[in-house]
Amino acid sequence: MHSKSESRPPLPPFTLDTATQKVRMGEDAWNTRDPKSVSMAYSSDSRWRNRAEFLEGRDAIVAFLTRKWQRELDYRLVKELWGFRDNRIAVRFAYESHDDSGNWFRSYGNEYWEFDEHGLMRVRFASINDAPIKESDRKYCWPLGRRPDDHPTLSELGF
Repeated sequence: MHSKSESRPPLPPFTLDTATQKVRMGEDAWNTRDPKSVSMAYSSDSRWRNRAEFLEGRDAIVAFLTRKWQRELDYRLVKELWGFRDNRIAVRFAYESHDDSGNWFRSYGNEYWEFDEHGLMRVRFASINDAPIKESDRKYCWPLGRRPDDHPTLSELGF
């Protein structure tokens, strides 16, 4: 059973407005690059498939995100709502980062989310493809942290 402090509004069933809000909240959280804080949006028994890696539970999520952001440097992410129904949301996203050798990548993907009644994500499936880019081709150049509200969306960028 979850305590009230573990509730993460907006709660399902989602509307267009609440699904859009949930997606932006997820984007904002991931752009903090704080594994512990990000993990709190997921149920304690959350199940993930991220690329070919399968995870279960918050501890596994924290470990995964810690590894991720140690190798994906200067990470910046944009998410966009693709669809929603009841307690599920489909998202498309793109993020940019570089490795410790200075090689830049733009990673594109889709996520499928399922939430419990408390608004915690209990299932996350992510399919992701990486494309090498030149540093001069970067589109996400805002200061690390939350994407500015006036920054172009994925659709506006043609992604």
